[in-house]
Amino acid sequence: MKTIYLLIAFLPLIGAALAGLMCRIISNKVAHTITIGLVAVSAALSAYTLYVHATGAVPTFNGNVYEWMSVGSISVAVGFLVDNLTAMMLVVVTFVSLMVHIYSIGYMKGDEGYNRFFSYISLFTFSMLMLVMSNNLMQLFFGWEAVGLVSYLLIGFWFKRPTATYANMKAFVVNRVGDFGFIVGIASLVYLTGNLHYDDIFSSVSANPGLLSQTWSFLGTEWNVLTFAAIFLFIGAMGKSAQVPLHVWLPDSMEGPTPISALIHAATMVTAGIFMVSRLSPIFELSDAALSFIMIIGAITALFMGILGIFQNDIKRVVAYSTLSQLGYMTVALGASAYSAAVFHLMTHAFFKALLFLAAGSVIIGMHHEQDMRFMGGLRKKMPITWLTCLIGTLALIGTPFFSGYFSKDAIILAVGNSNIFGSGFAYFAVIASVFITALYSLRLYFLVFHGKARYKVDPTLDEHDHKQGFLAHEPHESPLVVTGPLILLAIPSLLVGMFVAGDFITGSFLKDAITVSSAHDAMAKVAEEFHGVLAMGLHGFITLPVWLAIFGAAAAWYMYLKNPAVEASYTATLQRTGLMKIFANKYYFDDINQKYIADGAVSLGSFFWKKVDDRIIDQTAVYGSAALMSKLGGVFRKLQTGYLYHSASLMAVGLVVLMTWVIIFK
Repeated sequence: MKTIYLLIAFLPLIGAALAGLMCRIISNKVAHTITIGLVAVSAALSAYTLYVHATGAVPTFNGNVYEWMSVGSISVAVGFLVDNLTAMMLVVVTFVSLMVHIYSIGYMKGDEGYNRFFSYISLFTFSMLMLVMSNNLMQLFFGWEAVGLVSYLLIGFWFKRPTATYANMKAFVVNRVGDFGFIVGIASLVYLTGNLHYDDIFSSVSANPGLLSQTWSFLGTEWNVLTFAAIFLFIGAMGKSAQVPLHVWLPDSMEGPTPISALIHAATMVTAGIFMVSRLSPIFELSDAALSFIMIIGAITALFMGILGIFQNDIKRVVAYSTLSQLGYMTVALGASAYSAAVFHLMTHAFFKALLFLAAGSVIIGMHHEQDMRFMGGLRKKMPITWLTCLIGTLALIGTPFFSGYFSKDAIILAVGNSNIFGSGFAYFAVIASVFITALYSLRLYFLVFHGKARYKVDPTLDEHDHKQGFLAHEPHESPLVVTGPLILLAIPSLLVGMFVAGDFITGSFLKDAITVSSAHDAMAKVAEEFHGVLAMGLHGFITLPVWLAIFGAAAAWYMYLKNPAVEASYTATLQRTGLMKIFANKYYFDDINQKYIADGAVSLGSFFWKKVDDRIIDQTAVYGSAALMSKLGGVFRKLQTGYLYHSASLMAVGLVVLMTWVIIFK
């Protein structure tokens, strides 16, 4: 199996190297054939790995490939930990990546950076695989930083656009903030345990009960050492998984090509933080304060980012804010120690959110790169495959019974309701309220895009590749098979996967050896007790509050955005009068605060050090000033050096008198 694990990880890297290094000498067809073929093999091997691990045919693998270096008692190695959690992540990453690779043939057709694009997405796949397969913190950090680097490259793929370069720089800087916290958390664990390997760290912590009461002084306050480590580790997750206030990079990342939104910002990279917390659950379970912090942050993100989704008009940004909200759901589950529910929703969300992003891309293709939903409408008959697959993804997202998203989202809601962690009351309210909000913005997108009258006009005088808002060169049409094929393949798990695996995740049997849950925090235990099969759970959903809230949200969206648009105009006017619309339009002013007080503040501080400290004090005073002083002193001493012998003799005589006087006085 070790050879299979190596192939899974390194085949995408080989594809990235071949497509990237030879991008100028190979054709587009060769580039995408190489990368797709190698990712497909990796996906097939990942599926086999999941099968043998899930059935128990192969035990958990935990071993090093090679030791990179050893520093004292600390070993830095490249190694793999492959259990059910890893195997599931391998399938999610490689399958979604494969669909994105295939989809990109159609979406990126004719782009001058075609080969470079395929090299990047294969490199991203390798980076994510190294992250999820790692058995130590150093390799985890390598994968963590590698996906951040490739994300930077992909968000700014169209680097000639100022908005794209701004977005990728914003993503890079914000993630560096989170990564600083992450590396502090890693350093704390290494300092406490003297180890980098997961098992060694967990064993050291469990064997040293004194750590539970040991404290450190930080910013003038006393912190429990494990709480300190756990919170800083989670700050890293806040950056990668876009939790408030480190969420600001994800909506702007929509400047990258749409396939990137599906691969990075819906299904894989943004779930790295959820995976990391689940993998390190033995650490987080030892700190109630850390779990409470995680839960509250997740609840704020789920509720308030979902609200912003209602007021977006760009089709991709609606799905982006939906991603933020759903990541909040997963984070709330982590805070409730419902790791299995968080990972379950991670998996189902990967399928239906990748589907929604790719469906949005298909709509953009059909609309000749129009992204404003206010200029769409009536596409159901013109793009039937895109319509149907988008509907499946939408129903899964809002938690329709028997769709995949229903089982995972309902498990989270039930677990939070059973949690006794501080903040669980607010978190329960947030996830319940977000059900209605999710249905409202999701069905708003669906109705505005696919139903009602067409709100665009056809202008045959336009060139097919020109974009003029509200005008198209010809009527929209369905995307080619290379685009719709991945939509169909993603729609299948979006519809069915929950029914097949819900029992294994809700009862905890699937991840029982991969995560640790304290008996005091086991919110999923009661959920498991009340689980009587997927059929009973699905039927029971029709009499529960979350499903009825989803129905009300869908009905409200239908009435306001399709049946009677005057209602939308009325409540929009009300929000404008109260000032709330300005708050929502400015995204709670997070961007303004970051720009004015952090970005501009950093520039001002840098300008101060440049002009006042570096230029005036160091250059003008210390460097040039000392040179000027030496020049003046040299001018004085030059006058003493006349070159006349009698002057030299006189100075010698004076020096001798001074020396004799000194000796006589201080003898």
